[in-house]
Amino acid sequence: MTPESVMTLSHDAMRVVLLLSSPLLLVALVVGLIVSLFQAATQINESTLTFIPKLAAVALTLVIAGPWMLTTMTDYMRQVLLNIPNVAN
Repeated sequence: MTPESVMTLSHDAMRVVLLLSSPLLLVALVVGLIVSLFQAATQINESTLTFIPKLAAVALTLVIAGPWMLTTMTDYMRQVLLNIPNVAN
């Protein structure tokens, strides 16, 4: 296994991880920002007010983007497993 193949494999793995985590993180960020603005405007400091909407939004995002995420992860794993004979030499 050459250093170039290790770097390529790790680069692809990091790209897939960023691609899969970005929808969830962006939704949580946007919902957190909206809830924080609402809390600042109304001066309500309730900790569950920030947690529950984020949880619901991330769960909804998982339902919507889940099939795409699963397909992306499956394609990547298939590519890695099919390249094992090429990397082992």
